[in-house]
Amino acid sequence: MIASLTGTVTAHTGAGVVLTVGGVGLAVATTPGTRARLRVGDPAGLSTTLVVREDSLTLFGFETDDERDLFELLQTSTGVGPRLAQAVLTTHTPDTVRRALATEDLGTLCLVPGVGKKGAQRMVLELKDKVGLPTASQPPTTGGWQDTLAEALTGLGFTGPQAQDAVTRLAEANPGATPADVPTLLREALALLGRSR
Repeated sequence: MIASLTGTVTAHTGAGVVLTVGGVGLAVATTPGTRARLRVGDPAGLSTTLVVREDSLTLFGFETDDERDLFELLQTSTGVGPRLAQAVLTTHTPDTVRRALATEDLGTLCLVPGVGKKGAQRMVLELKDKVGLPTASQPPTTGGWQDTLAEALTGLGFTGPQAQDAVTRLAEANPGATPADVPTLLREALALLGRSR
């Protein structure tokens, strides 16, 4: 098991980064948010896990041990493979995932591309008692759908100001929105941000 790597970021790839450790360039799959924070030429340390398949060896990298541990736990749920587990952590922070599982918040889980209502229910059923509670340093957000939507957008790689601008515009256009509307609002936000690029 390769639990961590420390080296120099030598390239960005479509799926992550190349981290050169002891003269060896290792391809590491990361979330878009992590990739955006790793600059070519800078030193970096990542918590890692190696996923072994019959036809491939894929090294996944995370900014914290907590992210890596949750990535591994998510894959113990039926139907959740490494790509879907990575998508969960692309969309949400570990504490948001724990909170959603602990409170059976299917709407938050369904924000993840590839997770439908049945998949979210299965994850809650299989992981609720294993996932633990969010850390005390990350209290539950109280801003309703706006905070959830902003967090989802930054998890997908948009900057804080971009996410906040999209949330503000959607709040003005949808004054009666509720947390149940977040999946629809996320699609609208992605369309807005796509046009603004």
